[in-house]
Amino acid sequence: MFAAATPAPPAPALAPLSVAVPAELAIAAPARTALHARITDPDVLVGQPTQVKGRLSTLSHALERGRPLKLEVLRRHGWRTVARTHTGRGGRFRLSYTPRALGTARLRVVYGGQASLAASHVRLHKVTSFREVIASWYGGGGSLACGGELTSATLGVANKTLPCGTMVTLRYDGRTVRVPVVDRGPFVAGREFDLTEATRNALGFAGVAPIWSSR
Repeated sequence: MFAAATPAPPAPALAPLSVAVPAELAIAAPARTALHARITDPDVLVGQPTQVKGRLSTLSHALERGRPLKLEVLRRHGWRTVARTHTGRGGRFRLSYTPRALGTARLRVVYGGQASLAASHVRLHKVTSFREVIASWYGGGGSLACGGELTSATLGVANKTLPCGTMVTLRYDGRTVRVPVVDRGPFVAGREFDLTEATRNALGFAGVAPIWSSR
């Protein structure tokens, strides 16, 4: 005769295995950073520098000296580095940009990040570069070489070679206007633009004088 075997008691459930990680080995997420920057003068002559000033910080405090930064300009094939620097006291910095051709340029300041700090960048307002020319102004009435009639309200300029309708940005004594080529002239040696009366008034232009032109 055989006796029934007594069932074995169930095995106790194993407690989850936990491993303590030393604090010095824990990996913290990089701290977020913020860039604040401005262009001191967004209108500048070709070949003359303009300054970019700013500050690099985390969300709670400014950073110490020695953080690498770069200034980039947008080209046809992407962003290109044109200047480099390091932060100074309080995370402040200064960079310089010198345009080499007429037109507008879009800039940004980039911080590439480091072991404990996240990367960041900030885009700046565009820089417009000009050249200096001699201009005069004219008024009265009559027909315009590009069509229409000249009146005291006509905004535009006369130029000997630029196609009719070409937009030109002019800057004088802190004022800026953007107007089309509407006429031919001036026919005086050394002068490149004749401003209509309305353009002259918009700029506060007094007479024959140097003026900044985008073309």
